[in-house]
Amino acid sequence: MKMQFDMIISGRVQHVGFRYYARARAEELELTGYVRNMPDGTLRVVAEGELSSLETFADHLRIGPSMARVQKLTLERSPFTGGFCRFDIRY
Repeated sequence: MKMQFDMIISGRVQHVGFRYYARARAEELELTGYVRNMPDGTLRVVAEGELSSLETFADHLRIGPSMARVQKLTLERSPFTGGFCRFDIRY
């Protein structure tokens, strides 16, 4: 079943390669969507794809790259929209 996950990740998640890490994991799992640094120091990740792949992706993001320190990941599940062609880093 396809779904959308909208996640906010807080902690030491900016300037540690997290967006590139997220994009690489998303591409490995054949997910679409985007990752973006937010002005408040968090990351927002919107991803679509198969539920099992999204759950694996969220598990990867709870850990993050080696320089990151994830304090919290909040996740909202939504219906699949099909609105993305690939997984992008947005600025």
